[in-house]
Amino acid sequence: MFEDKKLWKERASGRVKDLGRYLRYIFNGHLVVVLLFLIGTASFYYQKWIENLPAGFPVEIVIAIVIGFLLTYSPVYNFLLEADQVFIIPLEDKLKGYFLRSGVASLVFQGYLLLMVLAILMPMYAHSSGKGFRSFLPFFVILLIIKAWNLAASWRIDFFVQPNVHRWDIVVRYCINATFTFLLFKQASLFILLVIIVICGLYYRTFAVQTKKMGLKWDLLIKQEEKRMASFYRLANMFTDVPKLRDTVKRRKWLDLFLNRMAFTQENTYLYLFSRAFLRSSDYLGLFTRLTVIGALAIYFISFGIGQILLGVLFLYLTGFQLLPLWNHHQNKLWVDLYPVEKRFKSKAFSWLVLTILIIETVIFALFILVKGEFMLSLLFLLAGLVFTYIFVYFYAKNRLKA
Repeated sequence: MFEDKKLWKERASGRVKDLGRYLRYIFNGHLVVVLLFLIGTASFYYQKWIENLPAGFPVEIVIAIVIGFLLTYSPVYNFLLEADQVFIIPLEDKLKGYFLRSGVASLVFQGYLLLMVLAILMPMYAHSSGKGFRSFLPFFVILLIIKAWNLAASWRIDFFVQPNVHRWDIVVRYCINATFTFLLFKQASLFILLVIIVICGLYYRTFAVQTKKMGLKWDLLIKQEEKRMASFYRLANMFTDVPKLRDTVKRRKWLDLFLNRMAFTQENTYLYLFSRAFLRSSDYLGLFTRLTVIGALAIYFISFGIGQILLGVLFLYLTGFQLLPLWNHHQNKLWVDLYPVEKRFKSKAFSWLVLTILIIETVIFALFILVKGEFMLSLLFLLAGLVFTYIFVYFYAKNRLKA
């Protein structure tokens, strides 16, 4: 006899063990120290920034924008596998309890993230409003209820295969979430908040009625689950080998101009190979882009003085550290070993590529400091960044890759 409760426990416990195994590698050693330093530095500058907030700063709007995104992104972690399209589809009518447990687990995990983000934003609200933190718990409970509504609505939308339905759902729910959050923190009248809650109920009922006789879109649900896990595996792959990871590449023909300038010589064989992998793989180019953007914004908005240099060097380290797995990107491809090229060219090419990437990031950070009008600090960071880059590439990276 089929037991959906037993199946869910097996899937959920297996997923937790899988995540725990890789999280031990991610939060290990010096990375924890770096994260603690980053959190401490960000907390210090965040407190200073709050103390200097102007009187008319739109705190409620900022909170509504951030919380709105967090509420709208509400996937249900269903723990489905590719083989389920064949073996479990006949049991679809018996899986209501399975998906209900998945929804509750999703609410617990995403509710914890909501709690953390709200805890970060509340000092800004407490300072601006002068009302302290006494509203923290009521706000969290109300937002958690709205989060549950988002999860339920998101699940109903997954019954549709039309992309337009999904896109419009995100737009509509974000507008509702952001508006409700803004009015909540503005402490609008209870009547207005109840009107929005009624609208939320009608919105869910509309799609619940439309999807009542529809079947689950198994291919869509499995694809979404695989996509979420692939994101985690890409992160874990920076710290250890992940056999389950599937490489994703994009052509990005417009970036060929950087490769076309490379001399067609035997010495550049590995340089071309590593460069092509960096530009085409979403893992490496995406990480470089995200860390550069976040680092530049952090330097410009939440740091000042010597803190800009420390924060910039920290982001250089994070970027360089997460580029190290590129060294083993082609290790399982036998044809690379057939190249009639000396092995020393591989080490030289990898060092040169990482050096170039970190120098580009150093220049970008220095320009952001310069835009703030701090010429000397910009020069100091440029010098510090170049020195750090050289030490990281030719000492730290080489020793780590040999280990």
